[in-house]
Amino acid sequence: MNAKVIRKWISDPHRPRVVRSRAQALDALYTGLLTRKVNWVLDLDIKSFFDGLAHEWLVKFVEHRVADRRVVRLIQKWLNAGVLEDGKRIRVEEGTPQGGSASPLLANVYLHYVFDLWIQAWRRKRAHGEVIVVRFADDIVVGFQSKADAEQFRAELTERMRKFNLELHPEKTRLLEFGPFAINNRQRRREGKPETFNFLGFTHICVKKRSNGMYTVLRQTIRKRLQAKLQAVKSELQRRMHEPIPEQGKWLQALVRGHLRYYGVPMNNPALALFRFQVGRLWHRTLSRRSQNGRVLWERMRRLITRWLPLPTVCHPYPLRRMGVIT
Repeated sequence: MNAKVIRKWISDPHRPRVVRSRAQALDALYTGLLTRKVNWVLDLDIKSFFDGLAHEWLVKFVEHRVADRRVVRLIQKWLNAGVLEDGKRIRVEEGTPQGGSASPLLANVYLHYVFDLWIQAWRRKRAHGEVIVVRFADDIVVGFQSKADAEQFRAELTERMRKFNLELHPEKTRLLEFGPFAINNRQRRREGKPETFNFLGFTHICVKKRSNGMYTVLRQTIRKRLQAKLQAVKSELQRRMHEPIPEQGKWLQALVRGHLRYYGVPMNNPALALFRFQVGRLWHRTLSRRSQNGRVLWERMRRLITRWLPLPTVCHPYPLRRMGVIT
């Protein structure tokens, strides 16, 4: 089913490039913010997205692309199956189960027709300045050259979403000034630093380079995500407290390496170093609590950290070097 649906969407050379991973989406956003005339960013949040998908519209969208009736009937059966809560089957008239095997694909189909095709037409016919669009699943960021375009787009998108049983979150959907002139403009109006927005695990910050004072985008690990991850590491270390040190070390090594491979973007070194340090501190606390007289000295702990925890390194090049994006 994935091949039947997706192949047609990426074969048209006249449409914007389809991102296939979180890293590509982040690169696309970074490149668009730095190379296009973007002065305002609309950070979109769809309220209870997976719970609000209308089954009737979803089936129509699938039928538009998939001629095989067997696939359509299979999707209809999956939608009508409902969910199990406390051993009881509950039928749902709308939405798809979060975590379901087909939910991400069906949600992408839904937004392709509700949002992607509509915004491409809107950008050609209604926008007066430049517009960039980056979407990964239901995480959407739209950049505008003019504030008037942004406000008009937000109003029309609200109506568009309502037609398909969706709603923009009134508090989490934000329009903020962001771009090469945002810092100076806000300083002149005495409004402080430009606001930031989050996208796919990173906080995007409008800053100036120390070397030449030019505008750039700083991407840092979202603080809440970092704290939640460390809390999960703490709980798992308590569960693994009495395992042999090599087994704990191998698990922590894989965990830190995976974190670095995703969050290891340029200029995010302080957050990477902080994560490694905090993991080492939590590991030291766990080892010291294995027995009443078993406190581990820091001299030995440093050797264990050096042996098992990878050093914080930048794993991704600058997006401008890796990706030329048609937004």
